[in-house]
Amino acid sequence: MFNNKKNFSLLILLVAVYGSPFDVNAQRRDHLTGQEVELVREAQQIDLRMKVFVKAIDRRFLALKADASQAKQIEKDSELWGELPVGTRLQLLIDIEKLLDEAISKIDDVAARDMKSEFFPKAVRILSGGANRFLPQLKAQLDNATDEKEKGAIITAIEFCNQIIQASGKVPKEEPKTDKKKKPKDDSDN
Repeated sequence: MFNNKKNFSLLILLVAVYGSPFDVNAQRRDHLTGQEVELVREAQQIDLRMKVFVKAIDRRFLALKADASQAKQIEKDSELWGELPVGTRLQLLIDIEKLLDEAISKIDDVAARDMKSEFFPKAVRILSGGANRFLPQLKAQLDNATDEKEKGAIITAIEFCNQIIQASGKVPKEEPKTDKKKKPKDDSDN
């Protein structure tokens, strides 16, 4: 026969675990801060949106290694961008991975709809320039990573950067702008 106290304790434990108001989704965090989300919404052109994503990634790297020498830059950016994102090292690295993934998705969306957009090549170059800057930082982070989840996020981010750089080679170069000089007036125009 079962011990009633033991069964009751087990029932209480099960109710506590499964009926807990603790929600797994409560652990999720957005990879953009509230102010960054607003900046993305405001940046409707793809090139401007890529600038926001690149800056958001730069801010994660800054948060990972913030020190007193960067205080002026942090203060300067805080008015428009808000406070630096906070989180554990793992969370910030996952943010970087997700931001790269989202930027790639936005570029892919534009390519599928309107690859001839005048903003498309510029957006790819902005993201590629960021990816070239991010690679050495990611490799340095990988050298310091001890946690397998951190290593996974970094390796994925490195792969995204390599994909971005490779894809940028397929985008036509921007044609140099030439000064269009006015034609001299022809006497026959009068």
